[in-house]
Amino acid sequence: MDASTVSILIIAALIIIAIVVLFTFVPVMLWVSALSSGVRISIFTLIGMRLRRVVPRRVIDPLIKATKAGLDIHTNQLESHYLAGGNVDRVVNALIAAHRANIELTFERAAAIDLAGRNVLEAVQMSVNPKVIETPYIAGVAINGIEVKVKARITVRANIDRLVGGAGEETVLARVGEGVVSTIGASHTHKDVLKNPDTISKTVLEKGLDAGTAFEILSIDIADVDVGKNIGAFLQTEQAEADKNIAQAKAEERRAMAVASEQEMRARVEEMRAKVVEAESEVPLAMAAALKGGKLGVMDYMNYNNIKADTEMRHSFGNNSDVSDNSSGDEYK
Repeated sequence: MDASTVSILIIAALIIIAIVVLFTFVPVMLWVSALSSGVRISIFTLIGMRLRRVVPRRVIDPLIKATKAGLDIHTNQLESHYLAGGNVDRVVNALIAAHRANIELTFERAAAIDLAGRNVLEAVQMSVNPKVIETPYIAGVAINGIEVKVKARITVRANIDRLVGGAGEETVLARVGEGVVSTIGASHTHKDVLKNPDTISKTVLEKGLDAGTAFEILSIDIADVDVGKNIGAFLQTEQAEADKNIAQAKAEERRAMAVASEQEMRARVEEMRAKVVEAESEVPLAMAAALKGGKLGVMDYMNYNNIKADTEMRHSFGNNSDVSDNSSGDEYK
């Protein structure tokens, strides 16, 4: 093989490598597809996207869809949204859906909603086809103490103007639950709620619960109403039990005080008996001193003993009569 043939082969290989690199770095087929779809874009713009670390297909394909749908969107808008971390394809799909449904939605608003973390396509679809949110059972207590459980279905439509900064479904559910509980609590009996459940939805709707949220409440329908526990009777039972325990505690306190007072009185009686015994022990000493001093004669002492013996005899007769009376009464019984 001569030198000229080797040179030709080397040149051919370099040309092939250059073509491969060109088609790899420069999306020629994408550029051809864009031109055939009516999107006027230069090949140098695609090369610039590569240099700015932008995947050209992520921008050109949504641009082709937007152009075919009749939307006026520029490459710089899509590219800047891609660089900001947004979902370009979802934003374009949302703009197309809004355009078909005659909903006023600009690219800047759609991009802001997407960058805020909300699904702008789902919001547009919810604007066209409202969503139904079903609440769990919400328990409320009427004035008569009967618990009423209510399940509601909330029909909401997305409010695109309030998607950025507006509250979500959790806030709507919480507000509706609060409105249902307050409405049931204002009813005199649970029968009023069972007879006219639509009063709950009317009262809740009048409160404007969708203020500050990303939704517009279209209707609140009561799906199910059940009667729960008798909370009033349960609370009265608990209160009666508590009152009984308090009364028992106070009675026990009074009994303890009575027992303590009785023990104190017994102690005082014993104390007084001790004083009597002490006083009686001084009587013989006083009599001895009187006899010794001549203030009391022998006959006076004998008379004292006779009176004492007579008194003891009378006491013994009285005690025997009491015993006989008690025995006769027991026999009579």
